[in-house]
Amino acid sequence: MPSAASSTKEKILMFFFSRPRRRFKPSEILKGIGASHDNLQAVIDSLRELSNEGRVVRLKKNHYALPGAQNYLTGRVQAHPDGFGFLIPDERAREDIYLSRREMRRVMHGDRVMVRIEGKRHAEAEAHIVQILERGQKRILGTYEEFQKRHYLIPMDLRIAPAIPLTSGSLKPEKGKVIAAEIVRYGTGFSAPEAKLLEVLGDADDPNVQAQAIVFRYGLPTAFTSGAQREAQNCLRRIAPEEFEWRADLRSLPTVTIDGEQARDFDDAVGIERKNGLYYLYVSIADVAHYVKPATALDQDAYQRGTSVYFPDRALPMLPEELSNGICSLNPGEDRLTKTVLLEIDGKGKVLSSHFSNSVIRSHARMTYTEVRRILVDRDEECLRRYGDLVDHFKLMQELALLLWEHRKARGSLDFDLPEAEIVLDLQGTPENIARAERSIAHRIIEEFMIAANEAVASHLREKEFPLLYRVHEGPDEETLQALSPFLLSLGYRLPLKRGKTSPKDLQRILEACRGKPEERVINHILLRAMKQAHYAPENTGHFGLASTCYTHFTSPIRRYPDLIVHRMLGTALGGKRLKPKERDDLISYLEEAGEHTSERERIAMDAEREMVDLKKAQFMMDKIGQEFTGFIVSLASFGFFVELEDYFVEGLVRLSSLADDSYHYYEKEYIIKGRRRGRTFRLGDAVRIKVLRVHAFRGEIDFELI
Repeated sequence: MPSAASSTKEKILMFFFSRPRRRFKPSEILKGIGASHDNLQAVIDSLRELSNEGRVVRLKKNHYALPGAQNYLTGRVQAHPDGFGFLIPDERAREDIYLSRREMRRVMHGDRVMVRIEGKRHAEAEAHIVQILERGQKRILGTYEEFQKRHYLIPMDLRIAPAIPLTSGSLKPEKGKVIAAEIVRYGTGFSAPEAKLLEVLGDADDPNVQAQAIVFRYGLPTAFTSGAQREAQNCLRRIAPEEFEWRADLRSLPTVTIDGEQARDFDDAVGIERKNGLYYLYVSIADVAHYVKPATALDQDAYQRGTSVYFPDRALPMLPEELSNGICSLNPGEDRLTKTVLLEIDGKGKVLSSHFSNSVIRSHARMTYTEVRRILVDRDEECLRRYGDLVDHFKLMQELALLLWEHRKARGSLDFDLPEAEIVLDLQGTPENIARAERSIAHRIIEEFMIAANEAVASHLREKEFPLLYRVHEGPDEETLQALSPFLLSLGYRLPLKRGKTSPKDLQRILEACRGKPEERVINHILLRAMKQAHYAPENTGHFGLASTCYTHFTSPIRRYPDLIVHRMLGTALGGKRLKPKERDDLISYLEEAGEHTSERERIAMDAEREMVDLKKAQFMMDKIGQEFTGFIVSLASFGFFVELEDYFVEGLVRLSSLADDSYHYYEKEYIIKGRRRGRTFRLGDAVRIKVLRVHAFRGEIDFELI
């Protein structure tokens, strides 16, 4: 919970926000927040922390002000291999700011900095770095090289630096080996950075080394602390008898889990009944909060991780296996503690009422998406016979899921159809095939049931006036949509641009109109890129993509920390406790911090998972160099266009520099690449024939040559 220091920081910020265009000395701030002279040091310390965080800026003569008041801006540095860079502002509405090579000498890719904006030059604002708030690079991966008897790390990410000198040490790797290093001195305007060699990972073409490199680069923890391991091992494997006395006993209700073939942590189970023309949907979620108490070692480890990370050949769970695959996992035929959402739904898919309870269930079957699809779509005789007692339940689930989807679609919920890669590995973990992952009615059932449960919990806690960590999703920028409008119109789709904000229904109509047509993938792709990223916050601003006015994440507490927070809130509400004003204020402050942290951990996990998939794709294409394939253009950029193959769910880059017949230029507003002399064009969705030119598995890069 927030300390006295954080309370002082909040009072200082409120003081600044009430006078946003002025500058103050610490003594003036002390008087402004109504504090006594004895608190002057606390104010100075808080100002120093706020300055380091970039929330206020220290000016000359010991004055302080809000960054925006003095043409100051904070953001992340995005470097370019050629030496210049850009500041990506924390304020989402601000445009990126160019950073010259001179300014980039002091910083590295990923650093969070404060800059001062000074006038205009060549129609671009000049930015001068005044403070480095947070270093983005601490541990770096690359290959080991020697030059003129000096040792260097050549970073895997070329945006970091061309080469970083290494301090002398006991490790003496061979040239070309993949190494891990830690920066011991950052660069200045007059000297280069320096790093200390930590570990020799191995050969750059070793698939296992390549995977280790991604885990290392994103700083993903691979082991739990001894305290967390000890607490996990001490968790009771059997449910205490007293738990059955006060929990709803749902063990006789036919309940199943439906997950992918490789899943091992089952945190949601569903059951269904139909009475008097109404559907009764039971969504039971593992009661992780019963086992993971606040401020324990287990809780601290889970909070730091924020989420489980799933790779094609391994998983880095948020909780130790004793919990994630054991006592918390809703394994078939075993009694498990859960929290259950019971929804009463009418024949039009409208939720009439919701009920919540602490419960005990016993899963009747561990189902896979494939098996449910075989029952409902293929009518596979073997599956029908094996799950004969549950077939009618699956039919009822299908019926209800489609009603829920129609009801959700009617309010404007978006349904992007962008397939994911399914990577098939051999026994050695080497990819032997990469295809589009199947999405069937089984996926729809779980998706609709989980969305309904998440909405019900969010609405219930809001009605009870409990602070909550919402899952929020802002609508797209109107300027971005206006830029897309001419391209959509060229394909025959009109995007209504109103004076007000574009509604989800406006985008949904386009997604529905292009479904099943050649341009469907392209339109889904560009509209999804126009969306902002969903995140966690204690303020409920709604979920644009789901067209939901109140939404949270509740259904995956084994693998997402925000869901565990919501479980604790629901448990408190079910206990009938009412929060005092001080408890409420402290809780909201905690939720703000937790929302920012877990949103960041989610982004890191997504980036790492995406990079690992790219790595596996590159490994798969290593033996296909020189082979020809047919594909279609899925993305355009100033340096080339990306082509997705028809035979495999793999993308590669055709660089503009490799097109020798003309000088090509990317016209961003028209979404077109065009030759300046002959006028040859490349558009999204165009079919092309390519040859695999080169593959850099270590960087997950695949280059194609246009035929």
